[in-house]
Amino acid sequence: MAKEEKKTQVENTPKGKVSYPLTKINFILMGICLLLIIIGFWLMTGSANVGDTFNKDIFESSRVTTGPVIAFLGFVLMAFAIIYRKKDKNDEDNA
Repeated sequence: MAKEEKKTQVENTPKGKVSYPLTKINFILMGICLLLIIIGFWLMTGSANVGDTFNKDIFESSRVTTGPVIAFLGFVLMAFAIIYRKKDKNDEDNA
């Protein structure tokens, strides 16, 4: 039964053209999202408390809010980048 399903999938694709689940646009979007995640984590870095002195820089807005928000957006958009599928003219005709 599995061989029959596989046969029909191969017959439906044009000759010499293999359909992959992720396309070039998916990888570009995933790269942009990875860059957003790296920027978010980079914004969260900084110096820590040293010895007995208190470092007020640990409560900067870029470390507490901006960095985490950008990293979170990168993770959420990464899911979209993986799921995204460009509509083909063939898909519109069949619908």
